[in-house]
Amino acid sequence: MVYIRAEVEIRPTEDENKVLKALKNIISTNSIRIVDAGRGFKIAIAESNDISALLKLYELFRKQRILDTARNIMLRNARNGVLTLQLNKQAAYQGVVSFVDHESESQLGAITVTISSEKLDEIIDWLAPRTAHGKPLWEREAPKDV
Repeated sequence: MVYIRAEVEIRPTEDENKVLKALKNIISTNSIRIVDAGRGFKIAIAESNDISALLKLYELFRKQRILDTARNIMLRNARNGVLTLQLNKQAAYQGVVSFVDHESESQLGAITVTISSEKLDEIIDWLAPRTAHGKPLWEREAPKDV
């Protein structure tokens, strides 16, 4: 079984609808809740148990031709069946994936995407397969029963 969670901070100076758009540009889910984090801050959380929630990332990696980069970052950030990615919020608003190594690299905070699965390697192979000369060596259907 897969569990996908994406969360992003909504700061008091930000337009909530724009932050939600950034989140929706990265993750496909109808289940977004907003929780009060105090002092005017909120957190938008999107959760899913369906691999199809990652289809937007899948498509963006190919559109932007960043399969190698995405694969390397995912392999580096995967531990014990859990993968955590941080994505630039402003870039996500524009429909672009930009990875963030440290939260300080995204001035308004990052979108944190966490993927948990016993078959995380299959998910990574699907999202960002190995390439040769910039072309995927294989393309697979989305993993089932992950």
